[in-house]
Parts: sequence; structure tokens; C-alpha cells
Amino acid sequence: MITRAADQAGPLVDKLIALGARPIVVPLIEIVQPADGGSALTAALGRLSVFDWLVFTSPNGASRAAGALAALAREVALPRIAAVGSATAAALGQPADLVPSDQIAEALTEAFPVGSGDVLVVQAETARSDVAGGLRAKGWRVEVVAAYRTVPVRPSAATLIGVLSADAVLFASGSAVAAWAGVFGAQTPPVAVAIGPATAAVAAQHGLKIDAIATDHSLDGLISSLLRYFGGSD
Repeated sequence: MITRAADQAGPLVDKLIALGARPIVVPLIEIVQPADGGSALTAALGRLSVFDWLVFTSPNGASRAAGALAALAREVALPRIAAVGSATAAALGQPADLVPSDQIAEALTEAFPVGSGDVLVVQAETARSDVAGGLRAKGWRVEVVAAYRTVPVRPSAATLIGVLSADAVLFASGSAVAAWAGVFGAQTPPVAVAIGPATAAVAAQHGLKIDAIATDHSLDGLISSLLRYFGGSD
């Protein structure tokens, strides 16, 4: 079972098919514009010269800023860039100056230098404040803008038939967990795998049992964790 947004499920589906799995895609979330239509992000990028760092906490935020950054890079020098993980850095289309080896918010703030300048944090509309708070604790002045928001999608009854008879469900985000709980409550297939501790924590809040947590917080790590659970080789 894959619960990712429909337009983002492809890479995970392809990887699973290559391993002999039968992916069932039931999108429970959709990535849309933030409530302000992206105006805050556009305005902040228009003041790019005032920032010492740009920080991206997810591939979705990075991809929504990538076009503007590419255009600006032809005209001005970009601030230093930090990305929470390799997938986020790849979505930027620009070299990142800081990418922690452990792809979680806590690792990003720990690796970030102490300073006193200005940082723009680009994240989801309802994202946790961990990154902004951690950077402020290191002396930085932080501005946060929403690049997108995640909304639940209610699948049709026909789509949901047989979902709980799957062997496993893969949760790649806390928002997907929350959407799952909104449809199925605490019920899951026999095996539930979370992409990282933050996603697992959301599952616990909703009473869902997580059987495995990826140590590498990426799609490849999610699959590797599933393989290890079933005794396979990654």
C-alpha cells in the first residue's frame, strides 16, 4: 500500500515493482498551494539579497522554489543553501552548501553553524517549528514561509476495497499517516513502515502500530526497511 500523492508515487512504485512487489496506490494526500497562493514565498525570494541562508525542509518546498531560484541565479549570487536531505537538495536544481547525512530536521539544525544573520526557511504550511526554533537557538534571525500545504484526499469506496488485505503499508510522511487515520482509524495491514521517527510519532498519536522505521529517511531507506522486516536483502 502506497499512500503518497498521485503525482509523487511513481518513483516508489517503480522501485517496488523492480523488487517483485505489487504496489497498490491509494493517494490519501494531495500537495497544493498554500492558503496565500504562494505570495509569501514569492515576496521572500524577491528579497533574496537580505538572507544569508536559504533552508529547505522537504523536496516539495524545494521543487516549488526551484524555478525562481534558477532565474535568480542568472542575475545575482544566491545565499548559502541548506537542505534537510539528498532528495530535497536534488529537487532544488542548485548546489546545496549543507546537507546532513541523517535526513531529519534535528540533524539539519545540529549541523547548522552558529551565526547572527538572516535565514529564510521554506517549508509546508503546517510543518513543525523544529527547524526555525533550532536555528533561532543558534543566534539566527529566522523568517518562515509556506511553499505548499498537504490536504487529505478521500478515496472512493471502490478504491478502498481490499486495502487492508495488503501485506504492508508504507508511510512517507506524517500527513499521510494522519490522512490514513481519518479513513481507517487505527487499522493497518499486518506491517506498517514509517520513513522516519517524526512520521512514526504521528502514527503513535493516532494509535497506529508501526512495525519498522527507516534508518535512512528516504524512499530507498523506506524500501530497505521493508525488505529487512521481511527478511530480504537490500
